[in-house]
Amino acid sequence: MATYLQQILGGLAPLLNSTVVEVTNTTSLPQATVAPLAIPADLPSLISLLFSFSALRDWLKLIVLGGFVETCRRVIFTQYTKFVDAFHITATFDEDDASYEWMMVWLSKQPSWAKARDIQVSTNTYGANSNTVTLEGDDSDEYNKTSRKLAYLPSVSMTYSLWYKRRYMTITRTLQDTTGSYYSTKHNILQISLLTRSHSLLLGLLQEARNEYMAAQEHKMCVWVSDVNNSWRHVGCRAKRPMNSIILEPGVKDLLLEDARDFLDSKNWYAERGIPFRRGYLLYGVPGSGKTSLIHSIAGELGLDIYIISLSRVGLDDSSLDALINELPERCVALMEDIDAAFTRTLNRDDDDTSNSGSSGSSDANKTPKNGGPPPLPSSRVSLSGLLNALDGIGAQEGRILFATTNKHTSLDPALCRPGRMDLHIEFRLSSKYQARELFKRFYIPSNQSGVEEDDDDETADSGYGGSPTPSEAADSTPPSPSGSNASESPISESSSLLPAPPVFFGNRHVGRAPKLSKRRVDELAMKFSDIIPERQFSMATLQGYLMMHKINPFVAVAGASDWVEKELSDRSKREKEKKEKAEKEKKVQQEKEAKEKEAKEKGKDKDLPTTHPGERDKAIQVTPTQVSS
Repeated sequence: MATYLQQILGGLAPLLNSTVVEVTNTTSLPQATVAPLAIPADLPSLISLLFSFSALRDWLKLIVLGGFVETCRRVIFTQYTKFVDAFHITATFDEDDASYEWMMVWLSKQPSWAKARDIQVSTNTYGANSNTVTLEGDDSDEYNKTSRKLAYLPSVSMTYSLWYKRRYMTITRTLQDTTGSYYSTKHNILQISLLTRSHSLLLGLLQEARNEYMAAQEHKMCVWVSDVNNSWRHVGCRAKRPMNSIILEPGVKDLLLEDARDFLDSKNWYAERGIPFRRGYLLYGVPGSGKTSLIHSIAGELGLDIYIISLSRVGLDDSSLDALINELPERCVALMEDIDAAFTRTLNRDDDDTSNSGSSGSSDANKTPKNGGPPPLPSSRVSLSGLLNALDGIGAQEGRILFATTNKHTSLDPALCRPGRMDLHIEFRLSSKYQARELFKRFYIPSNQSGVEEDDDDETADSGYGGSPTPSEAADSTPPSPSGSNASESPISESSSLLPAPPVFFGNRHVGRAPKLSKRRVDELAMKFSDIIPERQFSMATLQGYLMMHKINPFVAVAGASDWVEKELSDRSKREKEKKEKAEKEKKVQQEKEAKEKEAKEKGKDKDLPTTHPGERDKAIQVTPTQVSS
């Protein structure tokens, strides 16, 4: 240490000597001589020399005193924080967790938010519909019917104080950057501090917030999707769909619903027998037959949220899929739609034919773009083995209900369809006459049917839209006349040529009037409609689209059903014929291409042969059989 200080002072000695010389030169004693500063060799003398400078002594006093004061301040504040924390309970809620939404709904319904001075106004009410947090308005106002409600929420980086059961509580909402991800995103953090030493008050607050949330979501169900960070994110709530709105063959809905309910109530039974507490359903069949609608209805009936697992999402691989499924809650519905179309090849390890891939669009997605277009998006990196392990592996989540849909049941691997992964398989076919009849009744039977007698044809009721039809709509809702005499006797027939032609349009025209029919009359029309619709020729979505065009004209719907069926069947046969001709043409072109390639290949072999004299070539040809026979 002394040697180190001597080296430092040795370097400073010339500077000190020059300073002393400059000072002496400015004095009025020209004859005075200045002796150089001597550096002591021992440590005590060196310390004495350092303390001989008054400025250094003052700085050392300031450093020591400041350090003492700062140490005391930190100790006092640390002890104060510990003392205050001993009487407070602090809870933190992350945006990705469901409890965050519980607290946001509870906070948005507190009356104190109506008097807050610094708030955030948001259209995301988290299901809260309280009049104290939403904008006042008349429901008859046209703007209020279409606009979204607004809610008061805590502002970011602001601390609020309120009272909960005579206990002081503070609330703070902050934004934090997501770490460990390529994409820079921010998520909300809610922190609540309660002045209490008992955890029972916090548990009561959480229970109250959960009840408020469940009451707000009583007629809704939540939908969750996976984001780029491979975590579940809430995208919104959808209204529950009643089971009677799904028209299927008798017994199908009851079978699925009762089986799912029995599974949710059998956790102890599974645990006692060592069976994994998982249940899977495979719904397969033609498009538009009601697979997704049934899943939506069952989830709402059971009060479960839907978690959509998209196997074709860009960037999803086996490890990401396994992590997503492991993060599923215990009671939920996991949905994999079009599971066969998520892969570029068929989900069958025994099928080596790549021409019949899992989806008609999957092969097109892998084609090279023409005319310099953008390259196709990378396909899913999920393998069949990764999917199987995620569904039924050692780390697979238990307690969830899995629904998978597909249009091609034969393209799935048997290992994917075995019990334990897909326990129950249900086929959805094209609509039957029973389904067509029930769908017609669903469209035109009034909702308040309890006040209408089945055998009283005079009693009528509105079919759900309200109001009385206008004269033109009433004319459209009456049964069409068998003859055209009424049209010829119309007073406006003479000037009809002067009127502009009616607009030509395609699609579903939405009108708000409805006829008034009795249940008996609707049953008769439904029977006629089902007799016209052929068995197993149209999907339920197709029939629903037709009835939507005549949603207030049941008589017109029945009268035009025959022509519509004939037109649809004709168009279908025409499309099938064109498709067959196109396939034959492509096959013919492919055969011609292969023949040309084969011919070019043979010509290339002939060119590679050595050129010889014709006589020598004949001689070689004659010698070859002899050599072969020998």
